[in-house]
Amino acid sequence: MRPVEISEHCTWVGALDPQLRVFDVVMPTGEGTTYNAYLVKGAEKTALVDCVKEKFMPQLLANVESLIDPASLDYIVTNHTEPDHGGGLATMLEHAPQAKVVISKTATGFLKGLLKRDVDPILAADGDEIDLGGVKLRFIWAPFLHWPDTMFTYVVEDKVLMPCDFLGCHYCDDRLFDDKVDDFSGAFRYYFDVIMRPFKEFAIKALDKIDQLDIEMIAPSHGPILRSDPKAYLFEYRERASMPSPRKPGDPVSVLIFYASAYGNTEKMAGALADGARQAGAQVATFDATQIDIAEVLPMIEASDGLMVGSPTIVADAVEQIWSLLSHLITIKVKGKYGASFGSYAWSGEAPMMLTNRLKELKFRTPLEPLRAVFTVDEDDLAAARKFGADFAQAVKAGAK
Repeated sequence: MRPVEISEHCTWVGALDPQLRVFDVVMPTGEGTTYNAYLVKGAEKTALVDCVKEKFMPQLLANVESLIDPASLDYIVTNHTEPDHGGGLATMLEHAPQAKVVISKTATGFLKGLLKRDVDPILAADGDEIDLGGVKLRFIWAPFLHWPDTMFTYVVEDKVLMPCDFLGCHYCDDRLFDDKVDDFSGAFRYYFDVIMRPFKEFAIKALDKIDQLDIEMIAPSHGPILRSDPKAYLFEYRERASMPSPRKPGDPVSVLIFYASAYGNTEKMAGALADGARQAGAQVATFDATQIDIAEVLPMIEASDGLMVGSPTIVADAVEQIWSLLSHLITIKVKGKYGASFGSYAWSGEAPMMLTNRLKELKFRTPLEPLRAVFTVDEDDLAAARKFGADFAQAVKAGAK
């Protein structure tokens, strides 16, 4: 695809990847993606904002060469060093050896690790500007969106914000602009949920920082360029990044219980755990993990105070559905929540211990040892589960004070 002028001084020179179906190993991308890079030309100097994944460098180079001699580039701004943007930087520097790389201070170590050499970069402080001659680039620190090194580039005179991954999505359409492509709202929401949701507090800080900017266009590093109503996209991000309302004094703590059960024994334990937690004053909801839509329950988990997960032990392991649930918790804020595990087993019984270890790795507080029942759950096991549920709820309540 050839370059596309997006504003007076800015031209899209990126690459399309319509065949991509999985991004970063774990993220389905049914509509492919784009690697957006932008050439900004002033009267005196020229800057390239971001590169592309290394395998797509021929597309980027062809686009740049159709506009300028790459050797005349003055700056290569790297908003974020992740290889889908920084992967082609080494190749770009071969064609533009005099260009100065511009990064945030946090990116210093990342850049050296990426290039395996020192290029003496310009370390942009928050609010620093580079004048290209009649058009200025302003750099805005936005750490952890979604890497520690992320910064935004604002093209002052064109009122174009280039926020790297922030406000982007995996959606490939050669019409490029949000008012020309088909409905991509699902991809936009999904991208936030998977990429940005773990860093919601940083998203709010970044939105506050750019709130006073005059933004007529948002040009992210993936997906459509947002020009129809930039404020609407900023508002949607603010809404989605807003944290749950804090609990008022006297409100009960909330505990969620997820289980999978082969023969009904772990399910019975889950019911008894719920009874005990309710008797201790907690609000409780239980879910069969084999029947849930994980995307729908993640916001509930994020808003909860405590999580209990249960699985039988099958071939010395917990079952897939519970592992899948826990694997998705990396997309939400769970650090400091309370967690516990339980399960019935026949002869080995490793699953609850393995689940508690994973909860610890996810930074849950785990005040109780895993609860296990051997084979058929009887009244003694149910009594132990009710006590376990009550003890867990009491620990959560104590931690919530």
